[in-house]
Amino acid sequence: MSVDEEKSEGEGKVWSLCRLPFWRTSNSNGNGSSSSSSSSLSVGNSYGYQQSQSSQLGERSTVTSSNAVSSMAKSLLPTRRRLRLDPSNKLCFPYEPGKQVRSAIGIKNTSKSHVAFKFQTTAPKSCYMRPPGGVLSPGESLIATVFKFVEPPENNEKPIEQKSRVKFKIMSLKVKEETEYVPELFDEQKDQVAVEQILRVVFLDPECTCPAMEKLKRQLAEAEAALEARKKPPEDTGPRIVGEGLVIDEWKERRERYLARQQVEGVDSA
Repeated sequence: MSVDEEKSEGEGKVWSLCRLPFWRTSNSNGNGSSSSSSSSLSVGNSYGYQQSQSSQLGERSTVTSSNAVSSMAKSLLPTRRRLRLDPSNKLCFPYEPGKQVRSAIGIKNTSKSHVAFKFQTTAPKSCYMRPPGGVLSPGESLIATVFKFVEPPENNEKPIEQKSRVKFKIMSLKVKEETEYVPELFDEQKDQVAVEQILRVVFLDPECTCPAMEKLKRQLAEAEAALEARKKPPEDTGPRIVGEGLVIDEWKERRERYLARQQVEGVDSA
């Protein structure tokens, strides 16, 4: 073997020995950099996901808190009344133990739309209302009659001091003009129903001439008059009856006059 060949072989071995570590280190460095970059990307992605989750939770909590605040504000606002009641917060009954007594309450629609109203009571077996409900046009009013059976006093209680646990509730509902009253209206539109007033029972001495008793008697008389007016049949628009059954029929009179003229003309021509 010549010297030149030995040199070339030796130089090749040296170059191979020198190149080998550098390539390995470069590869290892490349792998390390790729792994570090991937880990950094994964960390960044997880951080971004956490941020998005926290932002979504923050938005949900904000919406929930705003809804809670709005509902609280609505609950604090006074309910707008659609009806005016007279008396406004009680029902006066004459105290007559063992008997069914009556009270009255005036109801007027003070809104600009048609309003349905409905009575409810905690003692439906011993109390009822007439009418139990209805529809009032804007500005319309009526007097409702409430019937109640008065229980005898208990525990040696004075008659006039006896307190009744029975309560009455009047509810209202805004309806359309052509709506006819049915009790199911208030079940179908529960969200729109407003409680106008809860009425307590007050007993009055029937022999006393106090202003409350006088007002009750006047309201009961008006309610009875309105009921009798509703019971009357509608007026007949047909022929009028005068005296003992004489029917004034314009068509019949005209026909008789026409026949009379025909007879006169026939006699003249003859």
